[in-house]
Amino acid sequence: MAKKKQQPRLKHVPERTCVACRAHGAKRALVRVVRLTEGGVVVDETGKQKGRGAYLCRQRVCWSQALSRGALERALRVTLTAEEVAALQAYAASLPETLQPDVAD
Repeated sequence: MAKKKQQPRLKHVPERTCVACRAHGAKRALVRVVRLTEGGVVVDETGKQKGRGAYLCRQRVCWSQALSRGALERALRVTLTAEEVAALQAYAASLPETLQPDVAD
């Protein structure tokens, strides 16, 4: 009896959905915003802080949509303060306007 050649196992990649544009992507490709258990909302670059999280694409358009339409507040089940909104807008300002599509040469 011939043995089957073992195929390498594919590693599971967790997927998340952007709360603004509803695009699916790898968890590490999106930015997590977390409502901390002790109160407050912060950007969680590591994706490991405790609290309720929501994910956004790494583009300014999604961040402005999420803040203006209230999608982030609904996802986190919280009312954002003016300081939290200002901090999130400041973080969003450092992001590109839109993602550049990958160009295959």
